Amino acid sequence: MGNTGVAAGLALGSALMVGAGDVLQQRSAQQVTDEPVGTAALFSRLLRDRRWWAGSLVAGAGFGLQAAALAIGSVVLVQALLVTSLLVALLVSAKANHRRITVGQGIWAVLLAAAVAVVVTVGNPQSGSSRGSPQSWALVAVIMGVALALCLIGARMFSGAVGALLLGLVSGALWGLFTVLTKGVVDELGRGIPALLRMPELYAWVVLAIAATAWEQSAFRAGPLTASLPAVTIAEPVVGSVLGIAVLGETLQTSHVGLVALGISVLAMVAAAAALARSQAVFPGGDQKLSPATKS
Repeated sequence: MGNTGVAAGLALGSALMVGAGDVLQQRSAQQVTDEPVGTAALFSRLLRDRRWWAGSLVAGAGFGLQAAALAIGSVVLVQALLVTSLLVALLVSAKANHRRITVGQGIWAVLLAAAVAVVVTVGNPQSGSSRGSPQSWALVAVIMGVALALCLIGARMFSGAVGALLLGLVSGALWGLFTVLTKGVVDELGRGIPALLRMPELYAWVVLAIAATAWEQSAFRAGPLTASLPAVTIAEPVVGSVLGIAVLGETLQTSHVGLVALGISVLAMVAAAAALARSQAVFPGGDQKLSPATKS
């Protein structure tokens, strides 16, 4: 088995752990308090919640597998396969809430799996460099900084589903950026701890992990999960893959016909991911939602 196969196996293992951990974190974020709280206060309460920590440990193990996958595979490959964490989350959520998976969910699940398979096999993602140039990151900082600031402003202006959607986009985008930086951090770790500590991206990487986690939990409380979960789920692989190609120079090796099939598959993957995320967020009584959170 070549590096691509090993990376794919590690990414699928990561998806398994992340999917299970996400379900625990989502339920904890919505049930930890009935009071309207901001991002910092919510995160502080979650740090004292055992179930949230259980979900974090499971998801953390998944992150370890993801980092190992990124060490030998491309960001595009790993991100595409991590979307399958939705399938795991669907199964775990159905079991935890004593629900059966519907026919519609089954169809979307099959479509998602097929679309991911096409992206991985037809697209044949190839790794580029492990780190981007300072000029590239400066441009990314400006573009993403403005876009995310607008999302946060909008989240303060609009409550309910719109606010949850915008916070979900912020969290998902930060996780996508975090994934791209992870590849460089893992590569630099191989050169020793002193070299890693001299790496500027390391400190941005740590801040991103904290910020993405905090805004993700706020997104889960700000409105219905049917708004926040699809936003997080879709923004992460889209942003991560785009940055992998634009900043790290990763490529897709395929023909013109393959590009058409790839484009259709990506659209199908996004649609299936959104549908599954929405269905996962819906409980027998409707959207799972507690009191609105004050966003910050």
